[in-house]
Amino acid sequence: MKLLFISIYCLGCAVVGLAVTPAQSQLGINLSGPADWSTDYAFVDVFRLSRQWISQRKGEGWGKGPELARDENGWITRLETNCWVDTPILTGSNGHAPRGEYVCLYDGEGQIEFQYNATVISREPGRIVVNISPESKEQIGGGTFLSLRSTNPTNYVRNIRVIMPGFEKSYRTDPYYPPFLARWGEYNTIRFMDWLHTNGSNHREWSDRATTNYCNYTERGIPVEVMVDLCNRLKANAWFNLPHLASDDYVRQFAALVKRTLNPALKVYVEYSNEVWNGGFEQHRYAEQKGKEMKLGPESRPWEGAAVFYGLRSQEIFKIWEEVFGGRDRLVRVVAWQAGGGTYWTDGLVLGKNDTGKHCDALAIAPYITMCIGTDTKPNAATVASWTVDQIMDYAATNALPECLEWTRSSKKIADKYGIRLICYESGQHLVGVGEGTNNEAMTKLFLAANRHPRMGALYTKYLDALHNAGCDLICLWCSTGLWSKWGSWGLTEYLDETEATQPKFKAICDWNHQHLNP
Repeated sequence: MKLLFISIYCLGCAVVGLAVTPAQSQLGINLSGPADWSTDYAFVDVFRLSRQWISQRKGEGWGKGPELARDENGWITRLETNCWVDTPILTGSNGHAPRGEYVCLYDGEGQIEFQYNATVISREPGRIVVNISPESKEQIGGGTFLSLRSTNPTNYVRNIRVIMPGFEKSYRTDPYYPPFLARWGEYNTIRFMDWLHTNGSNHREWSDRATTNYCNYTERGIPVEVMVDLCNRLKANAWFNLPHLASDDYVRQFAALVKRTLNPALKVYVEYSNEVWNGGFEQHRYAEQKGKEMKLGPESRPWEGAAVFYGLRSQEIFKIWEEVFGGRDRLVRVVAWQAGGGTYWTDGLVLGKNDTGKHCDALAIAPYITMCIGTDTKPNAATVASWTVDQIMDYAATNALPECLEWTRSSKKIADKYGIRLICYESGQHLVGVGEGTNNEAMTKLFLAANRHPRMGALYTKYLDALHNAGCDLICLWCSTGLWSKWGSWGLTEYLDETEATQPKFKAICDWNHQHLNP
């Protein structure tokens, strides 16, 4: 098997030079969602992650412009008098995005300007060179605004690209930022839940899906073609989450595209939506309604009907994929449920109903090291806010970790009952405020400090060992790279240019990955 040799700057892992191939790894990764504040920097064309156009009118408040005229790919076809549109890019960079001369390319006729942390160096029709120095946190997190000030309705501005320094000649054939590829090139499986905008998705028909021609990847999600291409380049298995509203035709065309374009040596993990058990998501409410309509459970306990519906719809989706692929050899049919679901939920209502357990290949759980702290939890936010970082880590190690491992062992027994794999669709620390606890600044500072502490690295090592020993044969981590805040410290690092030298939990993951190779 060919080994890759990558610089330590790009890789950011503990072993210099030697890279684990995806097939050797027992870890998977959830990629953070596409947004203008993303710090994963997946694409050298940073306009791909620009925000939806913001309509502006002179003399009016922010975003108070008129309804926009857009074509089928989201480009602005005309602007009213004294109106323009803005879109932010690189807004979460805080000095960590590449600095230097970006090249803005576009088709059509009009006026494009840049605001904040940006200076135009030169311009000619269809090409602008702009120096972006994403350093000032006060100015939209170090990002910039691209403003479309005018456009010719008969030849409107479209196909805008903003290319990182040094990639103008190669972006068409090599669209991914090399450090991004290197960082995630060691993981067995890529889970694309957030890239697909799975939670609350309104995609029903194939025509609703994200396409490569659309003006950005933030409104509709990232196209399936891009996900497949990424997996082909990395030689990593693909994990797709089908929208909860998806029609059978959508599912079939999705499967056909993957069958046609994904490297046949790679596996495909297929999951219906994401966390349908979670009452906070629209997909759960949809499943409850379908359960009522189909009389799948008692009206007084609609969540039971939701669970049964989830199993039924999962089976329907699996069957379509099996038909398209001509069998199950390349498929991993995933039923994902709450880690603590146990006999009542996971066994009794999902796998044990309608033979769902006989028509899937894996039970997926998310056994987080859970510390969801609010004003009415035990311990509560006021108490935790008075602790030291060591006390936070003590509690995580002696209370939260044993709890999640008990969930895992219970889930393993259920998976064994049906002769299926136990895998983790998400995993990691879960130190976060909930409810009114979200706004407890002192507690948030402690949680952020705990995530940077060497003891968090040691906890991750113990955690991964325990999940592995409990029988989880694929552990997908949550999540790749992302900013930390009161909403959680989910990124393994906050910025792509950070390495294991400053992020102990990331170092622990890199080390564990190198030390636990598949044969």
